Formats: sequence, C-alpha cells, structure tokens
Amino acid sequence: MKLNQVTIPASDLKKAIRFYQQLGFTLIVDSPHYARFECPDGHATFSLSLESEPFSNGAVIYFEHEDLDQWVADLKEKGVAIDQEPTDQSYLWREAILHDPSGNKIKLYWAGENRRFPPWRVEKEDKKSG
Repeated sequence: MKLNQVTIPASDLKKAIRFYQQLGFTLIVDSPHYARFECPDGHATFSLSLESEPFSNGAVIYFEHEDLDQWVADLKEKGVAIDQEPTDQSYLWREAILHDPSGNKIKLYWAGENRRFPPWRVEKEDKKSG
C-alpha cells in the first residue's frame, strides 16, 4: 500500500494554484473547482478542492527536500513568505513553516533516514511470541 493522494481545501483556487506552482509542483488537472499537482520527485500527487464556505483545516502538509535551506532561500527570492526559517527540531527533522493562500499550514523539511528510522522507531512485534 502507498499513500499517494491528499486533498486540501482552497478558498481561492487560482491563487492557490499559483502558490503551489511557485513551490515547484506541476499542475496536471485544472478545473473550476479542483486542481491536482505532481510532486517534482517520485510519483506522489496532491490536490486542492475549492470550498465556498469558511473552513478550518487542522492538517499539516509536509513536503520533503534534501536541500531544504536552498529551497527556502529560492522561495523567498520568489516572494514566498516563510513563517519559520529552517530549524532543527528535537525529533531530528529540519523544518521551515509557511501557509498557503487559504491558510493551510505547510512544513518544508528534511529528515533523511530519521523520517522512517528514528532512534525511537517501534519495531514489529513477533506474532509467534504473543
């Protein structure tokens, strides 16, 4: 099983599309109420769904990039507002925080091996010892 698709709300689809294109994503579906993007690396996609009613989205969207600091510097040069500069976290990830035009929280990060294999990773239980 793979997680491939996440859809987040957008209050202004055109603004949101421009924003995500600035981040480097490729628009592959563009309709009046829905847009989908491909991530630059790999095969993952994510989408935006136009919402006409006020919304509050508690989800945090994470996008990973090995050269995080340079990516953030490039985005700032394009005029993208960064709320938190790349910062080393206690959980061994380096993260920057920003918000899209609809207020969705985004973390740009690099975690290397710690993304999947942190020192505190839970190992599978042996079903025979149960």
